[in-house]
Amino acid sequence: MKTFRTHPIGIDQGEAVIFSEFADGGEMWTGEGPRQRRSSVTFKQPFRSNPVVQIGVSLWDVDTSSALRAEVTAEDITPEGFSAVFRTWSDTRIARIRVTWTAIGEVAHDDDWNIS
Repeated sequence: MKTFRTHPIGIDQGEAVIFSEFADGGEMWTGEGPRQRRSSVTFKQPFRSNPVVQIGVSLWDVDTSSALRAEVTAEDITPEGFSAVFRTWSDTRIARIRVTWTAIGEVAHDDDWNIS
């Protein structure tokens, strides 16, 4: 569980297209085996520490002739942003993926002291 001190809590959210490979015959659409794509996400303003990030698929454009195998995760989370990561494997064919995300964490306050 993540707990917060008395600082204000900020919530940032957005969408990210991780890839769109149908039109140009990219590896996610034409390939087989383990494949991965990353998209870098930057928060509108930095958090005080690493926030909690919830991520989910908001658009699937897939070929239905094989089983759908996929994983979407938030990795490399920092106060400034994170990497949205999509993975698939075997003969799954993915034309494009869009994700939505929400980040929740402590944010700076005007009364914070910065003692160096």
